[in-house]
Amino acid sequence: MKTVLILFVAVISSLGLQAQQVNQVPMVMVTGEGIVKVVPDQVTIKSRIEHEGDDAVEVKRKNDVVVDKVIKYLKSEGIPAKNIQTDYVNLNKNYNYNEKTYSYAANQSISIELEDLKKYEKIMSGLLNAGLNRIDGIQFKSSEIEKHKSEARKKAVLDAQRKAVEYTAPLNQSIGKAISINENEVNYFPPMYRGVEMMKASSDGGDQQTLAPGEMEVSAKVTIGFELK
Repeated sequence: MKTVLILFVAVISSLGLQAQQVNQVPMVMVTGEGIVKVVPDQVTIKSRIEHEGDDAVEVKRKNDVVVDKVIKYLKSEGIPAKNIQTDYVNLNKNYNYNEKTYSYAANQSISIELEDLKKYEKIMSGLLNAGLNRIDGIQFKSSEIEKHKSEARKKAVLDAQRKAVEYTAPLNQSIGKAISINENEVNYFPPMYRGVEMMKASSDGGDQQTLAPGEMEVSAKVTIGFELK
């Protein structure tokens, strides 16, 4: 029994010594960042239909009529059902303290995802003609976001390696293999536009260019520990 216990203690001690040796390997720790600029090819429209009046039933009916027209129009333009989503439906009773009267406001928010950014002008014109009367904002997206995230990660690793070389070269030292790699974050920042209110319908989408998608930024950060030679 004593022999087994001694062997067990010896094994544990050996493993602990190996762990200490690994931890004691001279390292240089650096954080690298990779940034990829992407031109969006998709857009999500945050739209709203709203009506006000003195009769709750009539206000809700008017809103429902427009919602029905909007959804049917989108489907007629080939927008998949999965890209049309109701975010919320509200019917509120409001009191006017000056006139001492009640009124009702009905509104419904619909998110519309366009997989083809080129359809934006035509779709927007059609939505307004269908009776949609408010745009709460738009958000640009990329159909290849995972590909761009991967590219940003690779750039972050190369950036970390470059920094490690810059730190060690003046010391007449070099770096060896990577001992530890930790991903800090991967983000993307799509251009967003908010608070765009449409007061009247546009009768012709034509060739007007009313959208400037610009670029979206995909970034990644990684911390790497390189062996110091």
